[in-house]
Amino acid sequence: MTNAAPPAPIVVGTDGSPASGWAVRFALQESQLRGTGLRAVCAYDFAARYSGFEWPAASGFYDLDTQLRDATLEAVTKTLQEAREQVGGAPVDVEIRVERGRPSQVLLDASNDACLLVVGSRGSGVWGRLTLGSTSTEVVHHAHLPVVVVPAERTDQAS
Repeated sequence: MTNAAPPAPIVVGTDGSPASGWAVRFALQESQLRGTGLRAVCAYDFAARYSGFEWPAASGFYDLDTQLRDATLEAVTKTLQEAREQVGGAPVDVEIRVERGRPSQVLLDASNDACLLVVGSRGSGVWGRLTLGSTSTEVVHHAHLPVVVVPAERTDQAS
């Protein structure tokens, strides 16, 4: 009798923003369907500009790297909690990784043992709908596994 290896996880890129919530919800539902775990990955950098939350003011207790990591982890945790409430269904084991670095490279590294990589696209306006963001484009071109690009919800679509 052999023990089967656990199914490979699904990796989802998120930055804790409302736009990335669509990708997280998709990945969570796909994890439920496949019976696999979910790895939520967020990259941060000193020069990165994230929207949707404010960075904490500098203090003597933490260095900037720690503050950025903590704020990012908090935002990602909140996004995952909201996604779980909206999706419902079977529980999924979730691993959160918050790492400093270029988002596309962090996602590619985190997906080495994954079965699927899910990222969001924040393109806005007519031009944005025709293109992918730089992270999405890099991931699609360099990933060794299937990639799903989930667009943000559109509330500005013409009737």
